[in-house]
Parts: sequence; structure tokens; C-alpha cells
Amino acid sequence: MSKPANDFFTKELAQRYDERNSKLSPITDCLHFLASLVLRDLPAQARVLCAGVGTGTEILALSRSFPGWTFVALDPSSSMLETCRERLEKAGIADRCEFVQGEAGDLPREPRFDAVLSLLVGHFIRRDDRPGFLRSMTDRLRNGGVLVNAEISFDLESPAFPSMLRNWESIQSLMGATPESLATLPAQLREVLTVLPPEETENLLRQSGIPFPVRFFQSFMICGWHGKKG
Repeated sequence: MSKPANDFFTKELAQRYDERNSKLSPITDCLHFLASLVLRDLPAQARVLCAGVGTGTEILALSRSFPGWTFVALDPSSSMLETCRERLEKAGIADRCEFVQGEAGDLPREPRFDAVLSLLVGHFIRRDDRPGFLRSMTDRLRNGGVLVNAEISFDLESPAFPSMLRNWESIQSLMGATPESLATLPAQLREVLTVLPPEETENLLRQSGIPFPVRFFQSFMICGWHGKKG
């Protein structure tokens, strides 16, 4: 496996990640619940890749609903991956997981996965790199396997953006944003993150090998799609 060039998360930041995002739990709990419904027809012994797994929240959620599934927890950050391992060990499910530092493109293409999840990762990937990012996950699905992708997605040039921005400011305030950081929010969405309009993300999903992406989730600017490799 190739080691990521940069690891932006220290162990302390990784451990505090869930605490900082706890105010978003009503949103993420709903996302995980709907993802479990989307994936309910997978084999009882499905093999699932969680790309950019962070602290392992989606594995915790899915492992409770599907006790026969096994997981590959993949993250470019060694600190995040270590925190994920500790969390899943504490939950008693680490024996169902393989922990890999890196990105989807680093993984062998065989054996392929029944499902690949990328939750709240895509907006960190530059626009030029987004097609390869999605393709690297689709390439590791078996035929008929399911990709679940969720990211911050909105048309920042649309007339609706100022109203949506006010909604997004409410979310950031719950997470502890200061007036100073709220003032820079538009620049962060445009210059730090790569926030694509939903239609562009859907086109990229089609190009990656998911012919019929279905938008199954939206909470303010967080959108989620699922689709089968075809």
C-alpha cells in the first residue's frame, strides 16, 4: 500500500472528531439508517469497503444490523485509523474488520466487494481528482455491487444558495463556529472544499460505472446517492 503523503489528523484531533461532530448525530444517524435499508439485499456474508472510514461510525451502525458482514476500514490518516480500530475493539467487532491505511486505488482489485461506502468524504477531493476517486471505488465492486456515496453537494451559483447558506450556518453554529469563522464560510465552501452541484456528482457517478444513481438522502447540503455497478 502507498502511504499518504500527508496526515492532517493528529491522534488528539482524531479522538476529538466524534465529539466535535456529535451535534450532527441526528443527520448521520438518519444517513446510516437509510444506507442500511439501501443495502439490505446484500448477501448475509457480504464484504464491505468503507473508504475514508474516519472513526468507524458507519461500521458500528451497519455491524449491528448485519452480523454476518465483514468490513475493510480504509483511511489515509493513520491517526484516524488507529482511533477507528480502538473504537471498534471497544465495541467488540474489530475481529470482523481489516484496517488498511491508504486510498481505494491502493487496494487490489480482487477479491471484489459487495458494497463500497464513501460517507462525507467526496467534498475533500479536488474536482480534477473526483472522477478517479469515484472510479477507484466502483472498480472494486463486484458486478451488481452497490456504491453508497454521500457528500456536501449544492449549486453554489444558484439563486437558492443564500438561503441554504443560512441553513448551513445554523449547522456550523451548533458545532461551535464563531462569528469570525461563519464569515469565512462561503470562501471555505468555494475554495477549501470542492462542493459540486448534485447534477455534476450524478454525472460523475454515471461515468464511474454506476448507470442509475439514486439520490436517497438530503439534509441541507449533505446529499447521498446509491447505485449498482452495471
